[in-house]
Amino acid sequence: MSDKLRRLLDKVEPKFARGGKYHRYYGLFEMIDTLLYSPPNRTIGAPHVRDALDLKRVMGYVWLATFPVMFMACFNTGYQANLAMQSMGLEHAIGWRGTIMDMVGYDPKSFFDNFLHGLLYFLPVYMTTFIVGGMAEVAFALVRGHEVNEGFFV
Repeated sequence: MSDKLRRLLDKVEPKFARGGKYHRYYGLFEMIDTLLYSPPNRTIGAPHVRDALDLKRVMGYVWLATFPVMFMACFNTGYQANLAMQSMGLEHAIGWRGTIMDMVGYDPKSFFDNFLHGLLYFLPVYMTTFIVGGMAEVAFALVRGHEVNEGFFV
């Protein structure tokens, strides 16, 4: 599968290169190519030093480092929501979150209930941030004719 994908990307690359039919979209092609595979760039001159670090991979570790904070934020948001519902005497929430939470409950003493309730508030905001940020990054790269920045996931 990996070899087939690499061959496919290599086959369509001339269409995205300068003078190709889709040269305006080279930044988008390059983003997908370097997301899936390490760039093939090699240093030619003698005074250059190239280490083994790939900035996109390093930024992936930065993204992973935010997970503990995101997990705690989900738990705490759900805990505060469930605690507030309990203090107000509410047994059900309205809307799509309430429909999902009715399946598991609103107990502020339950780790899973708190985490899931918080996740239902956090996930839409997080997804919106990724989608809008990614689209803006790609749009600016295409308009300027640059490659997409390495930190577009972070």
